[in-house]
Amino acid sequence: MAKQKIEFNCSLCGYRPPKWVGCCPSCNEWGSVAQIEPSLSSKESLFAKAPAKLAPLSAITIRHDERMLSGIGEWDRVLGGGIMPGSFLILTGDPGIGKSTLLLQIAHSLAKRHRVIYVSSEESLQQVRLRAERLGCLANELMCSDQAQLESIIALSHDHQPEIMIIDSIQNCYSADTQVIPGSIGQLRESGFRLMRLAKERNCAVILTGHITKEGTIAGPKMLEHMVDAVFYLQGEDRWQTRILRAVKNRFGAIGELGFFEMHENGMQEVPNINQQLLEDASFSPGSALISYLEGSRPLLIELQALLAPSKFGMPQRVVTGVDPKQVVLIAALLEKYLHIKLSTFDIFFKVSGGFKIKESGVDLGIALTLLSSYFQKPLPEKSIILGEINLTGQIKPINQINMHLHEADKFGIRHLMIAQTQKIEKHFAQVSRFSSVYQLLELFGE
Repeated sequence: MAKQKIEFNCSLCGYRPPKWVGCCPSCNEWGSVAQIEPSLSSKESLFAKAPAKLAPLSAITIRHDERMLSGIGEWDRVLGGGIMPGSFLILTGDPGIGKSTLLLQIAHSLAKRHRVIYVSSEESLQQVRLRAERLGCLANELMCSDQAQLESIIALSHDHQPEIMIIDSIQNCYSADTQVIPGSIGQLRESGFRLMRLAKERNCAVILTGHITKEGTIAGPKMLEHMVDAVFYLQGEDRWQTRILRAVKNRFGAIGELGFFEMHENGMQEVPNINQQLLEDASFSPGSALISYLEGSRPLLIELQALLAPSKFGMPQRVVTGVDPKQVVLIAALLEKYLHIKLSTFDIFFKVSGGFKIKESGVDLGIALTLLSSYFQKPLPEKSIILGEINLTGQIKPINQINMHLHEADKFGIRHLMIAQTQKIEKHFAQVSRFSSVYQLLELFGE
C-alpha cells in the first residue's frame, strides 16, 4: 500500500511548501504553516449519517425558539436578548481579565432552567470547584468536565443532550485525528469546524473562550471568526476595575453593543448605570465638555478634555487619545480659519475621559467647544450636553438618532442642550442653545 503523501500549506496566503517550516516563505508569517488535513469524507462521521434532503426555500419551516436568558442583564443585552439556541459564540480577552469567571457565573445561572455542560480544558475539576465556591456558583444542576479531546467532548453532547455547552478554551482542545499540537492552526481549524457542526446539527448553543495575540486579536486562523455566529471581547478599564464586554460580530444582535461589569471578590458584578459613574467624574471645568456617544443601542455620557498651552517649539505638539487625531486637528483648523484663533501656535493635548474610543462625526461640536473652553479658560454651562457635526464650511449640522441621546441625558438631570439650528427634537429641555455656524460659538464665551 502506497504511503500517503503529507502536504503542508499556509493558512494565510495559501502557499504550499514542500515540508513544514516555521515561517512562511511567501507572506513571512510565523506559525501559519500547518499540515493539510484529510477531508472529512475519509474520516468517521461526527454524527449519524442521514439522507441528503433538498427543499424549496419557501417550504422550510422556521423554529421560533425562545432565547435563553441568564438573568445577568448586561450579558443578555450584549448578546441581543439572550443566547440563541444552536448558536456558536466565542468570548476572548486578555489573560486574567475574567473570561472564565464570567462564563462560570453565566453557566450557574443558566443551569437552573437549562441543561448546561461546562468543559474546562485548561483547569482541573478541583480548580473549577474552588472558583465556584468563591463565586457562590455551586449548583447540582451544572455538569462539569475537564476533557480536552474533541471526540470526548462531542460524545458528552451525544450522551447528555445539553442545550448549552461552554468550552474553556478552544486553544487547549485537540482532535486525535490531527497530529499537531493543541493551539496550532490545524487543530483550531479542525476543532472550530467540528464544534460548529455540533451546534447546528444538535441545536446546542456552544460558547468558547479564546486566547488573543499581542496585537489584541483572536489567536488562530481568521476563518475561526468567520465560523462563529458572534465574537465578544472582554476588555479591562484600569480606572474603575471595570470590565467592558463588547460585541464585534453578532448575527443575532447589534454589533458595537457594550456591557459593563466590575470585578469583585465574589465575581463579576454588572454595572447597569455606567453613566452615573461617568457623570460623577465629570469636572465641568475650563477645557471640558460633555457629549453623548452611541455604542450599539446604549448612549454613553462621556467627558471630553482639552489642554492648550503656547508652543515652545517650532512644531506644535498634537497629543490625542480616545479619538482620531486627524479629527481634532481638522476641528482646530476650522476654528483658526473662521474664528481667526491662532491654535496653530498652541500645543494641543486632548483626551476622552474613561478610556473610551470614539469613532463618529457627531462629536465635532463637542470637540470644538472643548478646545474653545480651554483657549478662553472659561467653563461651559454645567449639566450641558453637546451634539452636532461640523462640515468644512463651518456649518453645524444635525446628527442622527438624537432622541436616544436626549432620553438618556434627561434621566441624569441634563437640562442644557447645545445642538444644530436645524436639529429636530422631541423632548423638552429647560435651555436649548442652537448654532448654525462656528461663528456663533464665541457667544458662549462672551466674545
